[in-house]
Amino acid sequence: MNLNLIKLEIVELLNKHKKITTVADKLGLKQPTVTYHLKNLEQQLGEKLFESRMDKMILTESGKAFLHYATKINALAAEAERVVKEFSQAGRGTLKIGASYVPATYILPKILGLFGEQHPGITISLSVKPSPVIKEMLASHEIDLGILSTESFYLPDLHTQALCEDELVLVFAPSHEFATFSNLNPAMIASASFILHDKASSTRQLTDKWFEREGNEPRTYILLDSLEAIKQSLMSGKYVSFISRLAVEDEVARGRLLMRTIPDYNFQRHIYYSYNRDRHYSPLIGLFIDQIRTLRI
Repeated sequence: MNLNLIKLEIVELLNKHKKITTVADKLGLKQPTVTYHLKNLEQQLGEKLFESRMDKMILTESGKAFLHYATKINALAAEAERVVKEFSQAGRGTLKIGASYVPATYILPKILGLFGEQHPGITISLSVKPSPVIKEMLASHEIDLGILSTESFYLPDLHTQALCEDELVLVFAPSHEFATFSNLNPAMIASASFILHDKASSTRQLTDKWFEREGNEPRTYILLDSLEAIKQSLMSGKYVSFISRLAVEDEVARGRLLMRTIPDYNFQRHIYYSYNRDRHYSPLIGLFIDQIRTLRI
């Protein structure tokens, strides 16, 4: 069976854009050529991959199963091409990095600045996603390197190394009633009005674990998916939140927010770098990891 890359690319693009005309434009092909490749692939597989609904091409159940592998193969093919070019274009290339919010906002800017000065020919592509998504992107070869804040984890396909601890602390405004207490017990904290992070974030997951272990849950809360929005909302003096120490050090130093150690908190969370073991350890990955290791966080 000849499953050439153009057919796999058509499947991925058609799922994204839903129209054969758009796929043809993206690939620089004529519409009948795209249709021919798609029909030929379906004949080879003996399964219908797409069906037409309301002038859109929609994946069938067989198509959804096939798309999973087509996406992986396309990513590997693109990765292979980039890796080979790295050797023929010394000092040039593209490095795809995925990072969760804390390292992307409070660690990577300094590193990216230094790296750009030392390697001006290298282009960095940065995707900011929750840690679970970064792990999935690494496993599917969508990115070369992940920088993520999470609890310790093990995935057989990923090489992972801790860079520094990423401790959670209780944060509130100087005008909050907690500011007058030097020690806060779990019952006091559980009774406060909380700002909670998005459910997909590792901070929210650890917050939920703390409440579950204490046999409580937040009594009143609001949900925000932006750490900067959370910090601004805390300054009103009405709410508290669990936040990465790295993310609030500046506001605490300027007296705009206060932080306290969370009682009965014994979870371990770190900033890690990670890459897929099956991906060739290219010179670009090595250069960037060296840059991370030399920077004091």
